[in-house]
Parts: sequence; structure tokens; C-alpha cells
Amino acid sequence: MSLQVLFEDNHLIAVAKQPGQTVQPEPGKPTSLEDEVKAYIKEKYNKPGDVFLGVIHRLDMPVSGIVLFARTSKALARMNELFKNRKVDKIYEAKVEGKPLHNTDTLTHFLVREEKKNITRAHIRPVPNSEKATLSFEVKYVNNSNSILRIKLLTGRKHQIRSQLGAINCPIVGDVKYGASKANEDTSIALAAVELSFEHPVTKVPVKITYQAK
Repeated sequence: MSLQVLFEDNHLIAVAKQPGQTVQPEPGKPTSLEDEVKAYIKEKYNKPGDVFLGVIHRLDMPVSGIVLFARTSKALARMNELFKNRKVDKIYEAKVEGKPLHNTDTLTHFLVREEKKNITRAHIRPVPNSEKATLSFEVKYVNNSNSILRIKLLTGRKHQIRSQLGAINCPIVGDVKYGASKANEDTSIALAAVELSFEHPVTKVPVKITYQAK
């Protein structure tokens, strides 16, 4: 599948990640998104030698949607600061099993990572080694036994959305790790990063990047 470029200038490039693809190279995994973008830049701009590409953030392997890379070290440093200071609005769309109790809600949990199992446990109250995690959502529509949620991520923890939705008994479709009834055949989960909004780190112009979830 050809690379889907969502935004591009001299400082940044945003592309669509497909489910099952890693953002960065991993042993035994298919070509990473980082390698694809480097090859695209090298060919398009006829760049000799190695191409600089800074990884600003990541998406889990089974998740699709927007991934933003930096094309210069200055843009990378400044975007890292924006993410760190929560000055980037991150919107996701998820298809979940069941329906939340409320059409709009804010969820706060305390998450604990279990690295050996690659899973994040959500707790209602603080526990040792936990990190506070918050997201808000609205139900876009309900279809049979599933709901479509539009989610605003207010903190950035590993597996946060997956863990928090599983904790309210609305696991993401296909996400058996967090309570879904069955896996999708292609091992994807029904979660996509659909919108990124921020002030451009160099031009200072507002940027809004969107992706249409399948």
C-alpha cells in the first residue's frame, strides 16, 4: 500500500499508519512507517545519504491513523516540548462493544504498566507505581451492540485508551487484550488517531491534521 501523506512542509510530515505496522523498526516485523517515510523523502527530494526523520510520538501496532514526524532537529525539539506540555490536541475514534452509561463523560483512572505482559491495568484509585490518566469522550452513534466514540486524550499513557475503555466494560472491538469478545481477523483493533491540532513549531500557524477512520 502506498504511503498516505496527510500533511507535509519543510519541518514536519504527517502520514497515515496502517493497522499491524510499527512506527519504528522492530526485529521480525514488516517495514516500519519510519522507514517508509524516509524512503519517500529520499526519493521525492532526491536526497543523498541518510535522511533525518525525528519520531515525535507513536501509535500501538494494531492502531491506525495519524503519525507525525519531524524533518529537522529544531522541529523535533519544539514538537517534543508541545507534546510534553500538552499543547497538542489528540482526537481518536473507537468502535467499542456495548454502550457507555453516559453519552459524554470524562474518565480518570490510575494506570500501572506490566511490561513483561505488555499490558496496562486501570485502577479507580491510586495504587503503587500508578500514573493518573484522563480522557473525555462523546458517543457519536450506536449501531446494534456497538458504539462509536470520539475521544479526546488528555494525558498520554501507553495503552491508555484501550485500558480505560476496557475498565468501563466497553472494550474496543478486536482488542481481546482488554476484554473484547473476539479478535479481528487481521489482528487490528477498531481504534484510530483521527485528528491532531497544534501551533506549528516554526511558523506558529495553527495546524489541524485529520484522518478518515475506516
